[in-house]
Amino acid sequence: MESKNPVFKRQPQGHQAWGAPTPTPEQLQGMYDAPAYAQHAPPAYRAMTIDDVVVRGFMTLGTLVVAAAAAWVLNLGWGAAIAGVIVGLILALVISFKQSTNPALILGYSVAYGVAVGVVSHLMENFFPGIVIQAVLGTALAFGAMLTVYALRIVRVTPKFTKFVVAASLGLLGALLVNWVASFFVEGGLGLREAGPIGYAVSAAAILLGCFFLLLDFNQVEEGVRAGVPAKYSWLMAFGLTVTLVWIYMEVLRLLSYFSSSD
Repeated sequence: MESKNPVFKRQPQGHQAWGAPTPTPEQLQGMYDAPAYAQHAPPAYRAMTIDDVVVRGFMTLGTLVVAAAAAWVLNLGWGAAIAGVIVGLILALVISFKQSTNPALILGYSVAYGVAVGVVSHLMENFFPGIVIQAVLGTALAFGAMLTVYALRIVRVTPKFTKFVVAASLGLLGALLVNWVASFFVEGGLGLREAGPIGYAVSAAAILLGCFFLLLDFNQVEEGVRAGVPAKYSWLMAFGLTVTLVWIYMEVLRLLSYFSSSD
């Protein structure tokens, strides 16, 4: 199955796209004449492994958690949260469009969004005691469930499935944008982010789409390992997983707040 990820499209034939250009006849002759030990020299790069993604994932997510904890302890306000969202969004766009594997950019995203997550979590905990630990457990449960579903191939990530998830996400984001604009004219906008049947359904759909994106993330990691991409791309894989987990956590937090407020 041909991958739609630009990272993998850069490798049209085996590992050639990640190494040197196609060798000339003279270079091939030199390789043929070289001693046997030279012909078995290690490649110019080390291929990515699952362990690389796990380690980078812990670093990326760990940085976000530390930044969130710092924002919580320092009791930063909405100004810090808004700044974190703006900076994090800019870095996320740069990383996504450039397919950047720069650790500084990716960890910078973790710090920025960690501040925003910490502020929001602290405020929510003040209103609804115990809600944060519930949201964390819910996010962990979603991650474990999707990992199991993917490992057992209960849901297969096909091009059709990928197109559906992307299209549904764009549709949801479009609806939320319209709801946000409408909120300037009508209190609560279209009710997509208010406690009630519509709000419950939207949050549940957002969580479900986040879970589907986890399946896409797992598939990207598997494809990357199979294609033998350089180890540096484990940073990009970890970034994708972190973005998805933050999405799921925030939506779980919102959904729990609806039920907490109705108690």
